[in-house]
Amino acid sequence: MPVTVQDILNIIETIAPASLAEDWDNVGLMIGNPADPVESILMGLDPTLPLLEEAGACGANLLITHHPFLFHPLKSINLGSPEGRFVQHALQARINVIGCHTNLDSATGGVSDSLAGRLGLADTAPLVVRPGTDQCGMGRIGGYRSPVTADEFIAKLKGACSPPWLLATANRPPSISRVAVCGGACSELAATALEKGAQVFVTSEVKHSTARWAEQAGLWVVDAGHFATENQALEGFAQKLADQVKRRFRPMDMNITRQQAAPLLLL
Repeated sequence: MPVTVQDILNIIETIAPASLAEDWDNVGLMIGNPADPVESILMGLDPTLPLLEEAGACGANLLITHHPFLFHPLKSINLGSPEGRFVQHALQARINVIGCHTNLDSATGGVSDSLAGRLGLADTAPLVVRPGTDQCGMGRIGGYRSPVTADEFIAKLKGACSPPWLLATANRPPSISRVAVCGGACSELAATALEKGAQVFVTSEVKHSTARWAEQAGLWVVDAGHFATENQALEGFAQKLADQVKRRFRPMDMNITRQQAAPLLLL
């Protein structure tokens, strides 16, 4: 029996259930047919036309991205726009597209869990627990059994997610034993991180007002970039998906594309 798009959706539901997604989010099948057989899968962070073209070039007829292609409703499909070209190419090439966003952010072993693990944090727990769960929710908070210096922590962060740049508030703590992380843009959780005892909070797209508040409140905030804080989780997600496909059905080609890190460059 061929593996179908619906089979892959069912497996994703066991790894990152749709019920974990935030109310404002859109996850699941973006473009395609649940009954289509899946020949090969390509996974990446952002639903871009170059990534879609790469899927076609490598024979993948299912593209799974972290960020959803359809985030806001489309009022029209203009084939001259990036969104329109994406839809046209996906339909013409018969490439199905799945988004797995804040459900993967909150899942056990998901985006923030992966970042916390790569930083070597112990005894981690969700920064914001998802109602009805114990170990799922946005962000993670944990600690080091032996405190580290700010310089040692930055070295750990660079090794964990290879950020192309780092921005941080000026109030570097003399030692760090408790750390909060939230992959992606989560600066609104800075106060929660402080309330739970974090000395440093790693996230991205930190607002100016949040940075100023953190300086005065005594929380060291480090902005490691949206791409870098999330992309590292795709490897683990792909491995879980591949293992379950192999166990339930058969081995399948599954690749993680190494997308360009960011659309913005330092000048």
